[in-house]
Amino acid sequence: MEGAGMRRGAADEERAADYLQHQGLRLVARNWHCRFGEIDLICRDGATLVFVEVRARGSDRFGGAAESITAAKRERLIKTAQLYLAQYDSQAVCRFDAVLIEGARLTWLRNAFDAG
Repeated sequence: MEGAGMRRGAADEERAADYLQHQGLRLVARNWHCRFGEIDLICRDGATLVFVEVRARGSDRFGGAAESITAAKRERLIKTAQLYLAQYDSQAVCRFDAVLIEGARLTWLRNAFDAG
C-alpha cells in the first residue's frame, strides 16, 4: 500500500506543479530535502521564491487538507526553507504557499502562512 500512496502523492505533486506553471510560476525544484524535512515544490513567481506544500485528502473525514498543515509541519517547512535560502539564494524575497487537493478540487493558497 505504501507504493500506491507514494505514487498518488507524486501524481498530486505533478498536478500541483502543472497548475502553478499554468498560473505563470516557474518550477525551480521538486522534493528538495535536508535534515529538517522536505519542500514539495520550489517555484519562482516573478522575483519571489515560493515554497509550496502540496496536501491531498480523498475526503474530509479526518480533517481537510488545510488542517493537515500543523504548526509542527509549518515549523519544519520554515527551517527547511531557511537552509535552502542559506545555500542558494539568501537575498530572495520568499513566501509559503499551499496547494490543497481534495478529491477533484484543487485550491491554491498564496501566503498560506508566514515565517515570522
